[in-house]
Amino acid sequence: MIQAFKFRFRCASGGLAVDLRAEACGTDAGIPAHSVRIHRKIWLGLPASGLYWKDAAWLAFGVSLNAHALCELLPEGILVQVASLECPLSDYRSEAAALAMDGWLHQQFAVRSSGAGVTYDPAQGRFAFTWGQTAQPFSDAPW
Repeated sequence: MIQAFKFRFRCASGGLAVDLRAEACGTDAGIPAHSVRIHRKIWLGLPASGLYWKDAAWLAFGVSLNAHALCELLPEGILVQVASLECPLSDYRSEAAALAMDGWLHQQFAVRSSGAGVTYDPAQGRFAFTWGQTAQPFSDAPW
């Protein structure tokens, strides 16, 4: 069943907003051809309508933040099938897709916190994303 998650971060200059709709599926029926393998038997299915490449990459990174915990919890594997990802342009940063996916996974499964988050630095006028102690975006490090 498709479940929705709304990621919101508000600050003095506006904020970030992402609405993610996705479902967790078993892998017994097979993996759709348009899916991405994140780690071992952890897969991400992208919406049929397509996505901007940065949003797809950050969604995959959001799954990767939790991949080891998901492997322990679901050794038979899982497909996280994204139905939609919506972001108002006024509150858009592609990195927020990773935080939305991280939040969705924590809403669905009892996995430990990844440590991912965001703050706003008013002195520099920018968002600062953190990915936990061990995660480096798009690294080939073995975690």
